[in-house]
Amino acid sequence: MSQPLALVIDDEPDICELLTLTLGRMDIETESATDVTGAKAKLAQKRFDLCLTDMRLPDGDGLELVEWMQQHTPGTPVAVITAHGNVETAVQALKLGAFDFISKPLDLGNLRNIVESALKIDTPGEEEPSRLLGDSASMHELRLMVDKVARSQAPVHISGESGTGKELVARLIHESGPRADGPFVPVNCGAIPAELMESEFFGHRKGAFTGAVHDKVGLVQCAEGGTLFLDEIADLPLAMQVKLLRVIQENTVRPVGAEKEESVNARILSATHKSLSEMVTAGDFREDLYYRINVIELHVPALRERGDDVLILANHILKRLSPGAQLDDAARNALRDYSFPGNVRELENMLERAVTLSTSDTINVDDLNMRATSTAASSASMAPNVKLGEQVEDVQRQAIIDALEKTRYNKTAAAKLLGLSFRQLRYRIKKLGIES
Repeated sequence: MSQPLALVIDDEPDICELLTLTLGRMDIETESATDVTGAKAKLAQKRFDLCLTDMRLPDGDGLELVEWMQQHTPGTPVAVITAHGNVETAVQALKLGAFDFISKPLDLGNLRNIVESALKIDTPGEEEPSRLLGDSASMHELRLMVDKVARSQAPVHISGESGTGKELVARLIHESGPRADGPFVPVNCGAIPAELMESEFFGHRKGAFTGAVHDKVGLVQCAEGGTLFLDEIADLPLAMQVKLLRVIQENTVRPVGAEKEESVNARILSATHKSLSEMVTAGDFREDLYYRINVIELHVPALRERGDDVLILANHILKRLSPGAQLDDAARNALRDYSFPGNVRELENMLERAVTLSTSDTINVDDLNMRATSTAASSASMAPNVKLGEQVEDVQRQAIIDALEKTRYNKTAAAKLLGLSFRQLRYRIKKLGIES
């Protein structure tokens, strides 16, 4: 197997030599260029596995080269070398398609991490089936963007209503990129009490506070070599936003009670159903953090905006829940016309309830019981702490309890009454915690 080949572009001989030596110790061959013109000529002549370019060059800048490479050599990952603290330029490079950036003075440990990640990127080949189902134009565009951003290390913010599948998008970005072998660590920022947040995110040392009886590794460190997914990032308190910004800028964390910072190597993905730009205007979200996490934004469309995708998703969900189940024509039309305030999550709950309560393999409009689902969605919107899924589960739980009581808790007879197999009923009893 031949050695990887890298192109180093810098007009400072000392920097070129340092990069060449560092890459050489990683068994990577290098060629060098001192300006944009020379770099373009070399890139046009042969294929490089990686490109490292300084931002300021005698006949142009690194941004120009990054943009040119997206058109002429899109399969070559390029990282730019920026002046320390020049955040705006680094963000602009990432938006133009740079794989990552390195700040001066060069941190060789960080450089090696970036190079190793870049060399793991696969060039586009035969397309694999995506878990982002749908034939709508918005879903085609979303799949294309997921493929594109997966090859980068740029922070990505995923926006969209609750229930649209933002975590699924984050997982696909992770699994499709060079960090797929590393951990994917999802964090619900709204579920961690404010007083525990710093310890949960960054870890702590034994004795740092009352109750800290041993060292604890933080969620950020758990994502080492992989991806940290910050779901509902809008719920982070302002004080925690400041600490997170430092992690993103410096790639370091300081556990509570520790004397020194620790380096971390994790890609940051985030999501929320709220408008971060509006929160910035209102002073509820830091503007500097907003621009760091929102380098690239992916919007996941609402289910009501996706046309016949609802039927594709419904058939896929039914196949998983009950392979023999199918929708009749009236049910299909009803799903097309329904607005789905709870999006894909509501569709899943609706179909799970329908499969549970239907007396045959053919699901009709009555089995879908959209009025109950609509009422549950309305109740959930009026009472934010009561989630739609919990409402639907309550309906399922009561139906199963009623059937069990009618059959004197004979599960075989109850399953027959509900139109379920014994295995399906047992699964739902366990899932809904009925026996306990």
